[in-house]
Amino acid sequence: MSDVRKQILDAFQFRHATKQFDSSKAIPEEDFEVILEAARLSPSSYGFEPWKFLVVNRQELKDKLGPIAWGAQNSLKGARRFVILLARKKPDTHYGSAYIQHMMKDVQHLSDEVAGMKLASFENFQKNNFELLESDRALFDWASKQTYIALGNMLTAAALLGIDSCPIEGFHRAAVDQLLAEEGLLDSEHFGVSVMAGFGYRAVEPYPKTRLTREEVVQVID
Repeated sequence: MSDVRKQILDAFQFRHATKQFDSSKAIPEEDFEVILEAARLSPSSYGFEPWKFLVVNRQELKDKLGPIAWGAQNSLKGARRFVILLARKKPDTHYGSAYIQHMMKDVQHLSDEVAGMKLASFENFQKNNFELLESDRALFDWASKQTYIALGNMLTAAALLGIDSCPIEGFHRAAVDQLLAEEGLLDSEHFGVSVMAGFGYRAVEPYPKTRLTREEVVQVID
């Protein structure tokens, strides 16, 4: 096995949902910047990047999150870095939104002709392929699925750097949305909380990793 292949698989063996962090160990700033850049460079549907990443360093805010984020207790207490991933809502993700136009014109630098074809494809995708226009929640859930791509890349980048992590869905979404809005950190018209993650270093060694066998999860169709 090549060094790169072994490095990749070793990182996945190393990574686990860390339940107890060593709060005395700080993450080097340059390493955490790589984790954030892995998120920023992640792929998304149509390349529309329907996300935002909140890096929470403020202890006062962590203390307020505690009662409404039961799955984040260990990360809030011990992880040296805590990230909340936000997903964009309908006003930004609808095919006719100003945000989509901004992405195509100012970020992707598409010509009017190419942007028109891409928008027509995106409209068809939303209306017919995935039926995303049936509800506001359907569009939000679609955007949230994109944030999980970024989350996965953050966890893998961290593991490659020898940094532990814990993805977190254990929270009361409406309550966290409200708290962040009250703190001036979330525009609730455009964003909602998707998922969270803690980053740091393990305080204890994890249990051995358990997974279904390859034969149970992989079907090769020749």
